[in-house]
Amino acid sequence: MRQVHICEVGPRDGLQNARHRMTTEAKKRWVSALAAAGVEEIEVGSFVPPKLIPAMADTEEIVRHALGIAGLRVVALAPNVKGFERALQAGAHKVTFPVSASRRHSEANVRMSPEQMVAQVKTCVEMRGASGPQIEAGIATAFGCTLQGEVPEDDVVRLAAQLAEAGVDCIALADTVGYANPAQIRRLFRRVRAEVGDKLEAAHLHNTRGLGLANALAAFDEGVRHFDASLGGLGGCPFAPGASGNVVTEDLVFMFEAMGIPTGIDLDRLIEARRILGEALPEEPLYGHLAAAGLPKGFCAAA
Repeated sequence: MRQVHICEVGPRDGLQNARHRMTTEAKKRWVSALAAAGVEEIEVGSFVPPKLIPAMADTEEIVRHALGIAGLRVVALAPNVKGFERALQAGAHKVTFPVSASRRHSEANVRMSPEQMVAQVKTCVEMRGASGPQIEAGIATAFGCTLQGEVPEDDVVRLAAQLAEAGVDCIALADTVGYANPAQIRRLFRRVRAEVGDKLEAAHLHNTRGLGLANALAAFDEGVRHFDASLGGLGGCPFAPGASGNVVTEDLVFMFEAMGIPTGIDLDRLIEARRILGEALPEEPLYGHLAAAGLPKGFCAAA
């Protein structure tokens, strides 16, 4: 009876910017442990050139492993048509495209303008066929950019409308560099929803400046029920200076469960998955308050 759906993005967003490499076998154990904890959707990797992000070189193999886990929705990122073709061949259930509202970030991240990315996404929508994967457009740097600075809200709304017209199934707003505050979250989600309706589905938030959970709650108040998060707060875009710290999955789950909002995720098993992560990357810093403090005495998860 989930009321909130959480997509674990650690195996992709978390590892792409990590200073240390996780082995393929460790990734498989981690993905399996996350699924065993009740995480229903995992972004397991990205189909980018390995020379650009070596940590994603084994994405095909991780997708194959994840597809063997019953009930798990397997997500992969693709930056262009070529990446989408690889995701199609691998059999991912859902493919997400990073479409930046910041022109400078778009050029640094995918070597294309936002308009060119919309054209790429439209091509992929047309080529997937009736039985192809769900296509999500994640509007990156929607709340600000370390390269460009301010990102006008009108640009975000316009980009969302273009992506909806291109035929994407769903849209996420991403605070790629952790600039957002709760008032901004409420305002922009409200504006974009007024433009594209229910196609606006998810929030991808970072905790770079400590406002991740506050921003998630503000998005929830605006009707958002799908959230990206990363175990241990790993993550960040390697092409956006200062983009660190995804919202911590275990802290996000705890917040909702403590509020009586079920996520379908077992916190004890989630902490066990964090232990596997820590053992696989012993020199990588992990973040989060729940893992340090533990569950409150007598805590009862939402039913």
